[in-house]
Amino acid sequence: MSATSDIIAEKFIREEKEFHLGFLPTEQSHPLTATLETDFRKSTADGVRTLQRPDRLVLEMAKKMLRSPEFSQMVDAGLATLKEKGRIIFSGCGATGRLSILLEAIFRQYAEEDPDFDPDCVESIMTGGDFALIRSVESFEDYQIFGREQVAMAEMSARDMLVAITEGGETSSVIGTVKEAADRRCRVFLLFNNPATLLRERLTRCREVIDDARVTVLDLSCGAMALAGSTRMQATTSEELICGAFLETVIARKKGKAPIDFATDFEKLLDHLESDAVVGDIADAIDFEDRVYREKGRVTYYAKSYLLDLFTDTTERSPTFMLPPFKIPSIPDAPESWAYVKNPTAPASQVWREMLRRAPRCLEWSIADYKRMNAAPEILAKPPRIGVENLFSMPIGNEKVPARYDRAADVSILVLLDRAADNAALIAAAPVCQHKIVISSGCADSPLHLMDHLAVKLFMNTLSTGTMVKNGRVSGNWMSYVSVSNKKLIDRAIRLISELGKVSYEESCRALFASIEELAALPVSQEMPSPVQYTLKKFRR
Repeated sequence: MSATSDIIAEKFIREEKEFHLGFLPTEQSHPLTATLETDFRKSTADGVRTLQRPDRLVLEMAKKMLRSPEFSQMVDAGLATLKEKGRIIFSGCGATGRLSILLEAIFRQYAEEDPDFDPDCVESIMTGGDFALIRSVESFEDYQIFGREQVAMAEMSARDMLVAITEGGETSSVIGTVKEAADRRCRVFLLFNNPATLLRERLTRCREVIDDARVTVLDLSCGAMALAGSTRMQATTSEELICGAFLETVIARKKGKAPIDFATDFEKLLDHLESDAVVGDIADAIDFEDRVYREKGRVTYYAKSYLLDLFTDTTERSPTFMLPPFKIPSIPDAPESWAYVKNPTAPASQVWREMLRRAPRCLEWSIADYKRMNAAPEILAKPPRIGVENLFSMPIGNEKVPARYDRAADVSILVLLDRAADNAALIAAAPVCQHKIVISSGCADSPLHLMDHLAVKLFMNTLSTGTMVKNGRVSGNWMSYVSVSNKKLIDRAIRLISELGKVSYEESCRALFASIEELAALPVSQEMPSPVQYTLKKFRR
């Protein structure tokens, strides 16, 4: 360990206690999935059923929340906002930021066909801008000021409504959007997945917004995640269900209609996904993809209507399982991602606009902007390239990308939603695919196709997580190949090393920062090893 890494470790131990989050349920191991790794060894179908168990707790939470006064207040505020020609703006970071973009996109798609609604009355704020849809923007979530700045850029006013979404309830950038929107006299709602009393008691930044009379809190607590710490699982599922139900209820009430029974439909969806036939389909998809990766191949998914849903799952595999992120053409030496997504029916520039239903909103901040916001030295030294140019450079359309199929083991997978109107166009445009996935919800349709989107999310989350379990990137039910791109993930990695290595939190922290320093010397063309696994191997030696 160098003196530099030791100093950084000591600073994290002593000065970053607000990011020591092991006490949160969303950061803990779920007893329902304690046998996850061994169940997948028995059979893939057994592992799938284990992964699905905690989803039933989302249902129990939803039954209560959808009848709660807080949910009714959110719907009333949404209707009032539209009446005053204001905007409903969702904000989030990471998985919840991608969810915010998805909620905006599916509303826009609906509103384009319904003259009673203006597509521009729903927007989204993603920490790091739209570029973060495809690649995590390191450490941005640690800054409240970044969230405040993005609210200011959106020019939010008292006519507008903010629906802030953070799985853990403690994400600094999202809290920043809450504070700025409240200061601008907006209607403000905050959704999270840990007990409000616990967050309020332990974390100052949470207490400040939970106690703020200008903020209405929706506590969506539903326990630990199926994969410990992976809040892209049940936490984001619950938020997609509640926020989607909010939008659909606003639509129904504005048109003088009764909304669907969301809890009943979600229960039907879970029953459908847990059926023997669908479990078999998911298990087959996992086994197929696992074989591809074991043979050092790559996967490219082809989709159209639900491309954004697949984008979300595929992007989130990188920080969750320490996989190479989507390759950006401006970094030609970077390794290719294991999985990728494309819509083969149009060029990338058109696909981006069709997927988002608007022009991209990327951040073009200068060094002067970062200095004004007191960003960390590492950001000032190397500002991230997260502008529109880098986003549009991604070949997600009908462009040929030889690197995705230049190995014998590389494959294409066609992903269809059983009742999507554009399936025929996708099938006609897609190249020959070695595997096909057909997803259905088992529910009646609704204006925003909410249950269909949830079906795609649950299917793909189970597929990607199960594949990584079989690939050895999960220990027990812990995501042991975890990225360390922000303070929350650093804490998660420290706790995992501590638990698996049988050492103290402090010793684990020092060892992790020493490993990070050593791994930073590796060439960019090499796949980055997991700092957790790298550190654990050193302990074993």
